[in-house]
Amino acid sequence: MEQNNKSKIKKLDIVMLQFSVMVYSLSTVAGNMASKHDFLSLGYILFFGLDFFILGVYAILWQQIIKRFQLSVAYANKAMTLLWSMVWNFLIFSQGITPKKIIGVLIVMAGVVVMNMGEGKDV
Repeated sequence: MEQNNKSKIKKLDIVMLQFSVMVYSLSTVAGNMASKHDFLSLGYILFFGLDFFILGVYAILWQQIIKRFQLSVAYANKAMTLLWSMVWNFLIFSQGITPKKIIGVLIVMAGVVVMNMGEGKDV
């Protein structure tokens, strides 16, 4: 019965999966911000606490995700963290986006699409 539920993936499920990956990627932003402060300073503690909170929210989302997807497909989608990290690095930290980074992310995205296309078929 549970496998049957996993074979009927809805568009909203895929959106929820990508949203959870985006939330997960935000933990790297909080961790990066924490690293810019002295150890155990107020800024460090605040950003470290934010990182911990984000990971807690992600853990709750992830538990809901693996109810809807085969584990191999769900984990393959975690690779999309690379895309979100590139976006956050550009928007928040003003780091450049190079053609090589774009090509790398496109290759990862192609792999994720291939994994998602196989969803619902037991191999």
